[in-house]
Amino acid sequence: MEQEEETAEQYVVTRPLYSEESFAQDHEKIYRHRKTMLDHIKQYFTCDAKRAKSTALSLLPVIGWMKAYRFKEWLLGDIVSGVSTGLVAVLQGLAYCLLASLPPWYGLFSAFFPVIIYFFLGTSRHISVGPFPVLCLMIGSAVTRLVPDEGPAFNITGFEGLTRDEQRVLVASSVTFLAGVMQLAMGVLQVGFVVMYLSDTLVSGFTTAAAIHILVSQLKFVLGLEVPGISGPLSLIYTLEIIFNKITSTNVCDVVISIVIMVVVFIVKEINERFKSKLPVPIPIEVTVIACGVSYAFDFKTRYGIDVVGYIPKGYEAPVAPNPQIFQETAVEAFPIAIVGFAVAFSVAKVYSIKHDYTIDGNQELIAFGVSNIFGASFRSFAASTALSRSAVQESTGGKTQVAGLLSAVIVMIVTLAIGFLLEPLPKSVLGAVIIVNLKGSLMQFREIPYLWRRDKADCVVWLASCIGAFLLGLDLGLAVGLGVELISVILRTQFPRCSLLANIRGTDIYKDRKDYISIYEPEGVKIFRIPSPIFFANIEFFRNKLVEAVGFNPLRVLRKRNKAVRMIRKLLKKGKLHSPDGTDTIGLLNTSCGPINESEDESNMEELDQPTDFKDFPARIDWNAELPANIAVPRVEIHSLVLDFAAVSFLDISGLKGLRALLKELIRVEVEVYIVACDPYILEKLHDCSFFDDEVQSSMFYLTLHDAMLHILEKHPEPIPKKSDYEKCLYFCSSSVGQTGGGYADLLPHLVVQHCGPALI
Repeated sequence: MEQEEETAEQYVVTRPLYSEESFAQDHEKIYRHRKTMLDHIKQYFTCDAKRAKSTALSLLPVIGWMKAYRFKEWLLGDIVSGVSTGLVAVLQGLAYCLLASLPPWYGLFSAFFPVIIYFFLGTSRHISVGPFPVLCLMIGSAVTRLVPDEGPAFNITGFEGLTRDEQRVLVASSVTFLAGVMQLAMGVLQVGFVVMYLSDTLVSGFTTAAAIHILVSQLKFVLGLEVPGISGPLSLIYTLEIIFNKITSTNVCDVVISIVIMVVVFIVKEINERFKSKLPVPIPIEVTVIACGVSYAFDFKTRYGIDVVGYIPKGYEAPVAPNPQIFQETAVEAFPIAIVGFAVAFSVAKVYSIKHDYTIDGNQELIAFGVSNIFGASFRSFAASTALSRSAVQESTGGKTQVAGLLSAVIVMIVTLAIGFLLEPLPKSVLGAVIIVNLKGSLMQFREIPYLWRRDKADCVVWLASCIGAFLLGLDLGLAVGLGVELISVILRTQFPRCSLLANIRGTDIYKDRKDYISIYEPEGVKIFRIPSPIFFANIEFFRNKLVEAVGFNPLRVLRKRNKAVRMIRKLLKKGKLHSPDGTDTIGLLNTSCGPINESEDESNMEELDQPTDFKDFPARIDWNAELPANIAVPRVEIHSLVLDFAAVSFLDISGLKGLRALLKELIRVEVEVYIVACDPYILEKLHDCSFFDDEVQSSMFYLTLHDAMLHILEKHPEPIPKKSDYEKCLYFCSSSVGQTGGGYADLLPHLVVQHCGPALI
């Protein structure tokens, strides 16, 4: 039993040797009608009862999950989760509003209106929709650019008669509305895949830089300083310069309050994180209630001059229309807001959907967030996404569906309509401290740099580029820089792939990089070249150069040299300066004259030199690897067969097709047999459709597997029978490919030692 366990599992397959053509003859394919673009358009606009029902369910996912709602099992958890999340949403709404450079109570609007819409349209059951600090900061950048703290606002129609805060609210709501329109348009056009271009590495670097921006933006509240909002490139540097210049004016009371709040919140969060498996619900951090009470009791605003939240109006304001002129000024900011907001929300939603085993629809999520932002912007809220900490509270406290999100919106509404005045004494330094503590996870992402550098330097460069770009140039331009570097890295990896020469692993039908293994077999005169990427316009020349380097000669140069040599030999034969020895079919031509041969005249008609060598009227065949007469020098070709492994070639464009065809013709014309193996059926079909094949480049060169092609080559070019002492140099072919009885390849290749998954058969 132990001996059987130690023996590796083996398999034996007996089958014919297959080229693509012979396999197609023996195995009939199923014909599949492929839809044209017109068919897809017709299907898209076709409507019937079933399609209408499916569309309604997809546009209103609430119908689907509400029908399966388990009231007895889920309702209590959703209620507890909704109340807990609502309290957190109130605090974060007030705090994150400071990042957007808006009055704090508008954050409560952003924690209410988008949640209502997402309840009906969203596909995630666990994310908590509302303000997200990075988006708030991006909106704040647009707000302070159009309505700066110092100096006049932009000359925009609609600003007349409005206070500075009202102008800023109009800018924020207009930017949010435009971002929502962009998200809705992308959802309707089914282009939710665009978020896939934002890799985890890029998002990590970007959010780390955003965390630094957020940290710096909150220093003025923590220190009690008046610092004007600055936007644009190097705004972070300028803000830090102003803070350091005013550091002597720090409000000590604000600093003490901030330190106490940060220590308390940090300790409670660490306890919640470390003992989350033992705690039924996370310990609530009700620092706002305590801070409000202390601030009101000791009258911090009057006695110590600290800045507080101040007046919070009751109720909601009337809807407002967005300003089209602001659209023109902020389109550049709105697009990255739309992309980042959706990317963050979708990535968090995907985590919870995998954990709780349900599916989410990226395009429907775009529609949900688009409509949420459009609706919310009409009521003066700013762009909504999700915050990981708030979503974690909703999920960890027992939330099962968006009923918890709806109840959290109810809590926010109660605060807005009834008890908002209790938050008026809340110091802004408390909100700033809470924001800074919540940045711990984002700032700790710096630890990824050493890991990325060791594992994947290209990803590390993308991380650093997105982080440094966002740090220095601002979040919108930084995102563009990170995305540009990421796409360049992908292009470079595809344009300059790691091509390799393969060799057979002895005793198997497996082929690996010849540099990586010791026990390998390489038949003489055969090269196996692997291309691990698509072949297209950008890398066809690189592919050609690598192939020339691998085979050791330039086929076009060899062809031209041979055609020149044939011209010269034909002229010398015609002049009687050469003659062929009797009884041989190979030109071992003898030179009957002395002196050098002038070949300058052969430099004409270069186009003819690229054509196949013409041996018409030649008395015998030329052995190009032998010594040629009349001091004619032609580069030697040491191989007779070249195998191209196309297993990793996923597509081939027209430029790649033309380049490949030209290269194959050059190789064939210098008498190198070319075989292409493991080619994708769709690529092979495209080659037929594009008239790739002719008298020289034939479809018979395509083989099903690499091992099939190698067996065919060894049958066609058998190697000398080795001596007994040289058996270790022989190729051991597993009977999975050879060893057929009755005329199989073991009989066709009697010089091979065939290993039949056990004793060797000679």
